[in-house]
Amino acid sequence: MNHDDKDRPALLIIDMVKDTFDEKRNFPITPLAKRIIEPIRRVAADFRNHRWPVVFATDAFKEGDFIFTARMKPYSLEGTLGAEVIDELGREHSDLWLPKPRFSAFFKTTLEGWLKERKVTLCAVGGITTNFCVLTTAIDAICCDFKAVILEDCAAAASEKIHQQTLDNYRKSALYPLLRVMASEQLLAELTAR
Repeated sequence: MNHDDKDRPALLIIDMVKDTFDEKRNFPITPLAKRIIEPIRRVAADFRNHRWPVVFATDAFKEGDFIFTARMKPYSLEGTLGAEVIDELGREHSDLWLPKPRFSAFFKTTLEGWLKERKVTLCAVGGITTNFCVLTTAIDAICCDFKAVILEDCAAAASEKIHQQTLDNYRKSALYPLLRVMASEQLLAELTAR
């Protein structure tokens, strides 16, 4: 899909929080999540170099949160160290850090207005997990009239199989080309080939 010169991207990195990378918690996703740190760092640096917005949206659950009545154990509690962005991603002062109460970065947050103030038209989404928070953020981006790209090399799920199955479901869905799946390098090449 060709982008006109008016397209302005933002990078949305989802739930790369310290609790997920805490070895004591023994989350199945942790080894797969570690693999996407470097690709996210690279893509974030490219976005900053082009003065495109970078957003870190992170779970900020409350103690006794409704979500923990499911099989999920409490983690990433609002205001705790475990709910902060991992240091390895090198979050900068110019980046927006957006604690969120649920899966999507758009749900009950100020993200939609913040992006529209900055004339953003395309949300590139990565982080964890592909089949929950990354996907719901990408879908909600479209619900808010942004194009969305799930960055396949910058996202992870609890298993490689779940990651690939989720991406395959959306490669050529009815939402294409408003919702696309692509590698970060491919997106950056497209965005800079104007």
